[in-house]
Order: sequence, then C-alpha cells, then structure tokens
Amino acid sequence: MFHSVLEALHYPIWQAPTASIAGPELAAAVSKAGGMGSMALTWTNPEIAAEQVSQVRSQTENPFFVNFALAFPPLALDAALEAGAPIVTFSWGDPEPYLPQVRAAGAQVGIQVTNVAGAHRAIAQGADFLICQGVEAGGHVQSNTSLWELLPRIVEAASGVPVIAAGGIARGKEIAKVLALGATGALLGTRFVATQESRAHRDYKRQLVAATGETALTVCFDGGWPYSAHRVLRNSTLEAWEAAGSPAVGSRPGEGETVATTANGEAILRYEDTVPRAGYTGNIEAMCLYAGTGCSAIADIPSAGALVERLWRECGEEAFEDGGTGRGGGA
Repeated sequence: MFHSVLEALHYPIWQAPTASIAGPELAAAVSKAGGMGSMALTWTNPEIAAEQVSQVRSQTENPFFVNFALAFPPLALDAALEAGAPIVTFSWGDPEPYLPQVRAAGAQVGIQVTNVAGAHRAIAQGADFLICQGVEAGGHVQSNTSLWELLPRIVEAASGVPVIAAGGIARGKEIAKVLALGATGALLGTRFVATQESRAHRDYKRQLVAATGETALTVCFDGGWPYSAHRVLRNSTLEAWEAAGSPAVGSRPGEGETVATTANGEAILRYEDTVPRAGYTGNIEAMCLYAGTGCSAIADIPSAGALVERLWRECGEEAFEDGGTGRGGGA
C-alpha cells in the first residue's frame, strides 16, 4: 500500500519534522510542491495537533506525515489520527505499543533506525518504510554512525522495504548520492528550516545562511531533554560552556539566566533545548540553534516550493554528470 504513497510524490524529497518550527504552513507547501511535508507533534497538545493536521489536509490532497519522538508520551497521537494524518513516523523509542492505533486508523507507519538490528526489528513490527538517520543530522541525534557508512547496510537489511535517508543532506548532490545508494528518498531538515514558511526566528535563519559548516554534536543544551546528544551551530553559550571545561548541570556559566522570551512572555533560560521561533525576543544567538553538517550549503531563504524544485533540478544535474547513477525521474 505504501507504494501508492510513493507514486503520489512528484519528487523523492522529504522535509524533516523539525520540532515546533515545522508547522502546517511548511508541511503543506512542501507537499503541494510534490515532495513529502511533515510536522512534529510530540510536544503539541491534542486540540492544536488536530487543527494542524486539518489545516494541511485542507490545503493539499498530497501525502504528508506527522512525527512523535517516543522519549516523551505521544499525547496527541489519537487526535492526529482522528483528524486524518495519513502517515505517522516514530523515533527515539519503541513504537510497538502505538502501532495498533495507527493501523486501526488506516495510516502508514515509518520508523527511524540507526543500525541493522533496529532495521530488522522495525520491519518485523510491520514498518511501511524506514528512516535511516546518520550522525550528520541536526537537532537531537539518535545515530552515532555516518549516513554514508550506514545507508548501504540499512538498504540491504530492508530487503525491499523503502528507506529514506537523513542526515546532513542539503543539496541536490547529496540527494542524488543517497538515491544511487538505494534510498527511496532523502529527508532534509536544516535546509527547510531556512525557508519562508518555516516558523524559525528570522535571526536563526540568518545564522544558518551565514554558517560555514562548523557544527557541534553536544549535550550542552540539555534543558528539556536530558542526556540527549544534539547537533547545533556553535554560539556564545556553547563556547562559554566549553571554555569553562564543559561543567555539569549546576556549575555551568550563566546557568539560570534568561536569554530570550517567547511570544507569550515565557522566559527561556540558557542551556534550554528550545528552538528559536518567530515572535521570540532577546538574545536569539545564545539559544539552541539546531543545524546539520550540510548547513554550509544554505545561502538563501527561499519559499519551500521553489526549494523543492531547485533541489530536484540540482539532483538531476548531478546524476547527469555522474553518468546517470542517480535517479532520473520522480519518486
């Protein structure tokens, strides 16, 4: 059945569910352009989650997906399914307890994996597709292996189950490469953060455009998700923490300081994992600026639809230069 979903895509370009900054505006724009849009609903209350799913459905008949990181209870899962979410992906935990709900709603299931054993287990659980995440990914990183080392192993282990590659992909060049390695699609996160429809703060987007590619995989910004490694842009908070010897919680420089404020007036403290959204005020640069290793390829802030078209054009050009090793058509 998932084959029909893939056929509905004009391009094998997937937008990653980058926390609260991947809202219905971005998901709908990517899906309308022929890619696969998405939203992260892990921290969204059920009522708002249902509204957001309905908003995307009202704008496009094309497929999209919602994601739940199972390090936290998926409180909005039922609401999202009832609103008509066609595809659900799970990461950071065991989806087994929630699969009956998804299946009963008639939705498709994708599971993020980071090694061969995880791929075998996901397939045994009935995953319709796998998301292979490499350590190059931005945000909270489940993997510790390079995508380019991991992807061929996962594709082989998948035995025909579609595999979507994720981690450090920001150009058509990398899309062509993962397709040539057997992936069914490419999942891009940071590149879609720097788009007009993204809910990211304008200063965060500008930081991505200015980035030279140097990122850090760290546990510095652990407020809200303890012990989880995350890849970010280097900034003043990270530099000060490292200069102090990367001390433990309770002994970090500037700990407890308010660095920014949400649109609702809530304080954001230094070292929180909160991503800067539009409407936030304060020292945005000092907040947690998630970014994958491909951020140096980001040079502008286009519309999501224009970006999808450009990425596929770049992918085709790369495949042509490589003698046709990449895919030459739609998904």
